[in-house]
Amino acid sequence: MKVIHIPCLEDNYSYLVIDENTKQGAVVDPVEPEKVIGVAKENGVELKLVLTTHHHWDHAGGNEKIKELVPGIKVYGGSIDNVKGCTNKVENGDKLSLGADINILSLHTPCHTKGHISYYLTGKEEDDPAVFTGDTLFVAGCGKFFEGTAEQMHESLCVTLASLPKQTKVYCGHEYTVKNLQFAQTVEPENAKISQKLSWAQQQRQSGLPTIPSTIGEELEFNPFMRADLPEVQEKVGCKSPVEALRKIRELKDNWRGDEPGWSRI
Repeated sequence: MKVIHIPCLEDNYSYLVIDENTKQGAVVDPVEPEKVIGVAKENGVELKLVLTTHHHWDHAGGNEKIKELVPGIKVYGGSIDNVKGCTNKVENGDKLSLGADINILSLHTPCHTKGHISYYLTGKEEDDPAVFTGDTLFVAGCGKFFEGTAEQMHESLCVTLASLPKQTKVYCGHEYTVKNLQFAQTVEPENAKISQKLSWAQQQRQSGLPTIPSTIGEELEFNPFMRADLPEVQEKVGCKSPVEALRKIRELKDNWRGDEPGWSRI
């Protein structure tokens, strides 16, 4: 299983997932279809599937166009998320396949949108699994609670996604890592994992390189939203339960101005 990052718009990523035996591919959130198709052609890949995480235009906005450009392509999206261009609706636990070796599991991860789907992919035995989390889980962060509650985000992050194997690679929808880690330091200033990851992420961005993927194991070490179950994190934000702490951390993030423009978007 091979994954190629495709930078789109200002700070989005689409991803091309390739089954290397058959050269069949799936694309996650192809908001700029022509760019995605170009990358597929460069790699000799036949596009078969679109995996849409949620209905927001910067993720689903290219679906209709890619259907025109790649006749017969299947477009998957959450059954209750009103995804533009969707041909095949998926529920939590639905299974798909790509090529000879890739299995895809749909995970309902609501809150950012009510029908948000994350896609968990496994390939050959030697391949690390991967999860495409859209705007539910970012590296060191999570999406705003546009259509859901702290209870839902806790379930999505700390139960559903946290239960995946620790080595699972996390591919999220936006390049927000540096700002997320800067905020994470305000929650846990003494957490050395945050400082180390921030230093690395800043070097990556200065070199024009992505900070994605992380892993589920890493997120449990430095992502304050996924660490809301820990009593020491709850204490830091003056809360006594995981859901309370997660809600409070999101409120703090929503009001945090950070060091750079664009803080309010994430």
